[in-house]
Parts: sequence; C-alpha cells; structure tokens
Amino acid sequence: MSAHEAIGSTTLTDIPDLADKVGRFPVRDSEDPWTESEVLEIAEELTGEIQRLRAELAAADETLSDLLRDSGDGAGDDQADSGSSALEREHELTLVNNTRDLLTQTTHALARIGRGTFGTCESCGNAIGKARLQAFPRATLCVVCKQREERR
Repeated sequence: MSAHEAIGSTTLTDIPDLADKVGRFPVRDSEDPWTESEVLEIAEELTGEIQRLRAELAAADETLSDLLRDSGDGAGDDQADSGSSALEREHELTLVNNTRDLLTQTTHALARIGRGTFGTCESCGNAIGKARLQAFPRATLCVVCKQREERR
C-alpha cells in the first residue's frame, strides 16, 4: 500500500485540499515552501516504514511468545541457563517495545500529513524545519523545543 493509498484511514488523494495543506506546512525563513511531491515522497517513506515495522513487530511478538512459552521448561536448567534465558526474554521484550514506539511515532507522522499539521512543532507551534523533517520525518518538535526537552 502506497502513501497515495493510505494515511491512516484517509488517502492523500481523498484530501480535497492537499495542495492547500501542503502550502500551509510551515518552513523556516531560509527554506523553500513544501511541494506536493516532497510531501508525497515523505508519506511514501513513512508508509513503507509502517509496513516494515508491522512485519518486524509480528516476528518479534512471535519470538517473544516462544521464549515465554519455553521459560517454564527449565526444570533441569542450572542458574546460568536460567539467567541467560531471562536475559534473552528481556532483550526481546525491549526490542518489541522499541518497535511499537517507533510504529506509533511513524503512524503519528503520517496522520499529521493528513490533518495538515505536519511541520508544526507540537510544543511551541513554530516550524520544525523542512530539512529536519526530510531527514527525520517523525520529528514533532523544533530543535529548540527538543533541546529543552532533552535538558529536563
């Protein structure tokens, strides 16, 4: 499924004022305005990322389920084997959680395109920056707000 086909439950081609929305996506003073083709390229990238992450999540969930199912079979295991199994389960659980977080962020970025809020800092309302979004389309904060968040 391409970005032309899906952004959440909305399609880009179904958004009657996409050109108008794209024209209102904020940019920094030194940047050129967004074009439809640039936004569609980002949407395609995000859509592909969502498909990849969903596949990864399904595989990781299956692996984690297998590890959890096998965790009760350690009656004859020594402490080192039990510790190793626990470490492996913990590692897989961390991977699953990280993949879920990334999937949520990616879906949110795609939804922001559909809503017409892509490029706007969710903290201060200023432009995130076109170059920043082209490099990291999941960004929801401008550099100033992100730095402030990281200092906390």
